[in-house]
Amino acid sequence: MTELVVGQLFVGRNADDYSAGVVREIPAALAGLRLDQALARVFPEHSRSRLQGWLREGWIRLDGALARPTRRVRGGERAQLVLPGPAADPAPAAEPIALAIVYQDDALIVVNKPAGLVVHPGAGNPHGTLLNALLAHAPELAAVPRAGIVHRLDKDTSGLLVVGRTLAAQTDLVRQLAARSVKRQYLALAHGDLAGEGTVDAPIGRDRRARTRMTLTSRGRPARTRYRAIERFGRATLLEVALDTGRTHQIRVHLRALGHPLVGDPTYGRRRAGDRLLDSFPRQALHAARLGLVHPTARRACAWSAPPPEDFAALLDALRGRRA
Repeated sequence: MTELVVGQLFVGRNADDYSAGVVREIPAALAGLRLDQALARVFPEHSRSRLQGWLREGWIRLDGALARPTRRVRGGERAQLVLPGPAADPAPAAEPIALAIVYQDDALIVVNKPAGLVVHPGAGNPHGTLLNALLAHAPELAAVPRAGIVHRLDKDTSGLLVVGRTLAAQTDLVRQLAARSVKRQYLALAHGDLAGEGTVDAPIGRDRRARTRMTLTSRGRPARTRYRAIERFGRATLLEVALDTGRTHQIRVHLRALGHPLVGDPTYGRRRAGDRLLDSFPRQALHAARLGLVHPTARRACAWSAPPPEDFAALLDALRGRRA
């Protein structure tokens, strides 16, 4: 593989901007592959989805020209990557927000996110997010897309979340997620009495009637959730839930489809269940309790756990007391 580093990486998508960047030759052995597939081999430090996005946005050129991700390569072309920078995507500000760090080293950070903390800035939440806190905790994350965030938790879901501290580590973790080798287990308190264990295997997509909601739909992406009842309280059941996929609101949508929505879920749950204790819980009762993955540099299996936060634990104690 031939690599030329011409000048410095910088921002820009005009014709004159491509006098600098990283240029790598596509080997003849990759002839016949789609361009996005070939680029994933030529730039292994970046995920394929990230490269596809950069192709669409014009940050990558093939032999000096824009190209579609689906174009077939013949080998010998020169792929030129000019990384987007602050002028293209203004960097969020670092903010001194306290974080519960479960583990950290040079490659990754594992955070126990509290309920109420938004993961990524967006409409209505431009500041005060986990991303802003990470930039203050580890300023080098400013050089990594999304400050190294690999996966998300809903605002009102608590628990474990992993961050890649370098571009290579983040890319490796994203690939582990895609390969379904990252193990994520949740504690979920669902309405109703649910016994045993089971699997929900049903595709999830955007609800056309309410764009902020997700729903079961044949047009959606595959989604698979496994659950096991670990404690029954009559009107509610504590479940251990494992994700085989990671769709938006997956657990919430699948438990609703079972007829056992999460306690406290204002979007997919019951506004009133007729139980004062359950109805008073102010958020969805969902906690990411365990996380397992292969360390991106040491290549050893790692696992972490976090107990449910005080409000969730207090609700479980109250249900146990009432049952007794």
